[in-house]
Amino acid sequence: AEHLVVSGGGSVEAGGSLRLSCVQSGPTHSRYCTGWFRQAPGKERDWVATIDHRRRSTYADSVKGRFTISKDNAENTLYLQMTGLKPEDTATYYCATGVCPLTVIPDIVAWGQGTEVTVSS
Repeated sequence: AEHLVVSGGGSVEAGGSLRLSCVQSGPTHSRYCTGWFRQAPGKERDWVATIDHRRRSTYADSVKGRFTISKDNAENTLYLQMTGLKPEDTATYYCATGVCPLTVIPDIVAWGQGTEVTVSS
């Protein structure tokens, strides 16, 4: 089964930047999408961004223009570059892989562990 390991969370001030990484190992499905979700305290887990096997990316409206998803296929590593961070971006971030478009929980085949991102005002 796919195994995903996340790193790169932390605490920043509003307007700051962070980059999350997600290393994928184990058998992979060439047509699967990979992406990021986040869950704020007391809220549901929400979709953030997805990248497909052709490196086409899609974003939730709340992060569009501020976050960039990318993937290094040689290193099997997924990234989320976050800029212009806002306090409302505070959440636990998860990487995931599964059926495209990978925007809802039922699409998910495997999750990485979460990493916390805290943005102070």
